[in-house]
Amino acid sequence: MLGRAVCAELDARDISVVAAQRRDLDVTDEAAVLGFIEAQRPEVVFHCAAWTAVDQAESKAELADRVNRGGTANVVAAADAAGARVVHFSTDYVFDGRAREPIQTDAPLAPISAYGRSKAEAEKAISSSDGAHLIVRTSWLYGPGGGNFVDAMAARAGLAELRIVVDQVGRPTRTRDLARAAIDLAAADCHGVFHVANQGQCSWFELATTIFQWMGSDVNLTPVTTQEWGAPAPRPLYSVLDLTAAEERLGAPMVHWMDALEAHLRETGVTFSRSG
Repeated sequence: MLGRAVCAELDARDISVVAAQRRDLDVTDEAAVLGFIEAQRPEVVFHCAAWTAVDQAESKAELADRVNRGGTANVVAAADAAGARVVHFSTDYVFDGRAREPIQTDAPLAPISAYGRSKAEAEKAISSSDGAHLIVRTSWLYGPGGGNFVDAMAARAGLAELRIVVDQVGRPTRTRDLARAAIDLAAADCHGVFHVANQGQCSWFELATTIFQWMGSDVNLTPVTTQEWGAPAPRPLYSVLDLTAAEERLGAPMVHWMDALEAHLRETGVTFSRSG
């Protein structure tokens, strides 16, 4: 989902890009990664590959770690050998969700799930490199080409009732907006850690309510807590990322999540009216 958006944005800027799908390159294969990057000799490697099945990671922690930490370490080592920079995408799940104000880029890592731990370890693998690599943390992604909450809600607009989590708060983020910002940061030779997401914040319940109101759906939404939902993996309850550093380097604020949502619904052909 994110890789598609990054490739589309690079193509739109007439930047030469080679996209390696999973069938083309297994990031857990150290030799394959080294050979691929040596052959391509890129200036920048956008590392979009990841294990993102959060709940499955609880029972398959070793596999999640092998992909997220191990795969990232392989990509970084190969990039270092080729003299390339890495743009790595990380997640709000590296935090425990106990904060009650936007999370700074230098906040201590405190993951509470197997997925979060694997992504935190991936960040450490990058930080231990001598290369000037860029870590872009983001949250609540949606966009064409992958399963996501926004599309799932739009597909369920005809149902009678849904239960939606109300006590998790974050920044929904459109992949196209994330891709544009990440490429701009890379072009500006930024390195270190930046937070990139759409502006504003909401709960999953508020996001779902907005989608159904705009679509004119009368589905009955029941708010439930994270505990009541009972997913296998614990989630951070508050994961609003502070965007200040990224917006300063970009020279403009990120698009608000409602405007990004409107653009995505139009792009995917959903019939709606923003006035509800």
